Amino acid sequence: MKPNTQQLSDLTIQVRRDILRMVHAVNSGHPGGSLGCTEFLVTLYQNIMDRKEGFDMNGIGEDLFFLSNGHISPVFYSVLARSGYFPVSELATFRLLDSRLQGHPTTHEGLPGVRIASGSLGQGLSVALGAAQAKKLNGDNHIVYTLHGDGELQEGQNWEAIMYASAKKVDNIIATIDLNGKQIDGTTDEVLPMGSIRAKFEAFDWDVLEIKEGNSIDAILAGLTDAKSRTGKGKPVCILLHTEMGNGVDFMMHTHAWHGKAPNNDQLANALAQNISTLADY
Repeated sequence: MKPNTQQLSDLTIQVRRDILRMVHAVNSGHPGGSLGCTEFLVTLYQNIMDRKEGFDMNGIGEDLFFLSNGHISPVFYSVLARSGYFPVSELATFRLLDSRLQGHPTTHEGLPGVRIASGSLGQGLSVALGAAQAKKLNGDNHIVYTLHGDGELQEGQNWEAIMYASAKKVDNIIATIDLNGKQIDGTTDEVLPMGSIRAKFEAFDWDVLEIKEGNSIDAILAGLTDAKSRTGKGKPVCILLHTEMGNGVDFMMHTHAWHGKAPNNDQLANALAQNISTLADY
């Protein structure tokens, strides 16, 4: 049985706690974007994706997910662990020497759930398109999902991949853009304005929809269900997910300051007090 909205909400809070504790423990990592995408990744893995038990790199007969903006590894690792890919206790090794949970996900560590190394931005869509086309060649009707940062779209390789996807009618892929309007050096408009991202994707002949409340589980469920219904119709699908960086921790919201900064002891206690444990800490 798929979890209901309350269960998804409880898990979201626990994942937030994981993120905060992981980053604090090593005084390193990226909590802002991780917190902003928590509801999305929890809902995707727990309710939307068709996943098989266990993990293999081929991913035949199941949906696949590729994280392109790999710096938000804390939320990715937490969701993978709490979705059964590896022990939750392993989250305590985040960013430690010889850990499988490096600052950016890597495949050579053999961590279940990780399909590409994604430290360098802008590459995830290219890899995912290859996987999507392989599924078509194999007669596998499952969907490939990706997640990208909005600042990441300033990388040129994205636009080659976006152009390719529509030209080759790769219609079994759903690319989600985390539109929080912030990146490590400021707002995306301050660093490099991109204009209308929706207009750009539509100009490249993608089918585009928006989730205006990107931190609402109900809105995410509705948006992802809508996106799935649009696959298989000759166009790649793009979701513009409007989120708040640092969501769920009041002093981390409405600023880019926590893009890549860990909380100190007092800040951690404050943040955890805003997210009371719903399951069990690792």
